[in-house]
Amino acid sequence: MMSKLKPKGLAISMIFEAESANYGEGVGNVASLKKLTRDKGEQYTYISRQAIRYNIADQLDEENAPVKAEGSGEKKVVQFLDEATISDYPEIDFFGYLKTVKGTGGKKRSAKVRLSNAVSLETFKGDLDFLTNKGLADRINENMNIAQSEIHRSYYRYTIVMDLDQIGIDKVYSVELDSNEKVRRVNRLLDTIAFLYRDIRGRREDLKPLFAIGGVYDIKNPIFENVLDVRDNRLVVEQIEGVMFDSIKEDTNCGLIEGKFNNDNEIKDRLNTLTMPEFFEDLKVKVKDYYEG
Repeated sequence: MMSKLKPKGLAISMIFEAESANYGEGVGNVASLKKLTRDKGEQYTYISRQAIRYNIADQLDEENAPVKAEGSGEKKVVQFLDEATISDYPEIDFFGYLKTVKGTGGKKRSAKVRLSNAVSLETFKGDLDFLTNKGLADRINENMNIAQSEIHRSYYRYTIVMDLDQIGIDKVYSVELDSNEKVRRVNRLLDTIAFLYRDIRGRREDLKPLFAIGGVYDIKNPIFENVLDVRDNRLVVEQIEGVMFDSIKEDTNCGLIEGKFNNDNEIKDRLNTLTMPEFFEDLKVKVKDYYEG
């Protein structure tokens, strides 16, 4: 029998600091960062939601769901095995699946954990790094090769929203996990987000949040996604307060790592912040209370 839990969403919007964490197509010998353009041509770098999803799944410390290649030539696709279900694999419980079955519409599960792109809060200025293999070339008296790589260090913001009432339930396979396993999986996901990192080009970039805001709500909206901003190294508190409706205020907490923003005292006074460990522990308590009734 499927669960009749009241629909709840867990939403967290976060700010972290990172450098050159997602590259797109190169142009000549220049590696180009993924970017988008707004307003009068200002460019902002971003880390795609697919890249963040990859890092979360990789760092969950859970067994990867098995996959296979279907089709041939250019039409070949890699997809999860039909026997791979959410019972054994949190990855597809969180992020869904699409399994094509010849002669049918296939089997599919939408993502129950949804991510936004992580978009920079500071504009890209066109900085370039020059790369060479001089150390190796000198060993055999050869000319070194030169390449260029765009670089950008910035604050980034992104949001994650979880459909708590749908995690651990899959009607396609008539599966429902017990409440203890649901709690364990969501807690493991929260732990992963709290210490998330990204390996890229010989670097390990720290993606753990410096500021985080969110809670467990009756709505599944990325509430704070469009109001997190940093100007002159100050978190813009007014924008956050502007969406703090009475219906969500009581369920919302903020986590802050002190020492990064110039207006730490203002943030603490106006948003009643917790430490980052306290913030994530509070979310875990709310998740446990929800699943246990």
